[in-house]
Amino acid sequence: MSNSTGNTLLAILTGAAIGAGIGILFAPDKGSKTRGKIKDGYKDAQKDFKYKLDDLSGEMKHKLKSAKLDLEETYVDLLSDMSHKTEDVISFLEIKLAELKEQNAKLQK
Repeated sequence: MSNSTGNTLLAILTGAAIGAGIGILFAPDKGSKTRGKIKDGYKDAQKDFKYKLDDLSGEMKHKLKSAKLDLEETYVDLLSDMSHKTEDVISFLEIKLAELKEQNAKLQK
């Protein structure tokens, strides 16, 4: 979880707790109504937290998928480069081998 997302979630939960505390202190309602409001506030905070968590989870999945695709693309590019380099080395060695065969043929005459 990124630091800013963690701070945001902490701020939301802290705000909900402070709001609930202030609501209790200044509540003109009976205890049963106040408890109902606290329960509703808790449910709202829980839903909000779940929404934020789901959003963060989706964002992380998207970033990981993107990183995986980038890594796979880099791997394919690396293999392609290696293949081209291998072909270059083989061509170079074939040329040198032909030169050596030619020199050897001259020496044997």
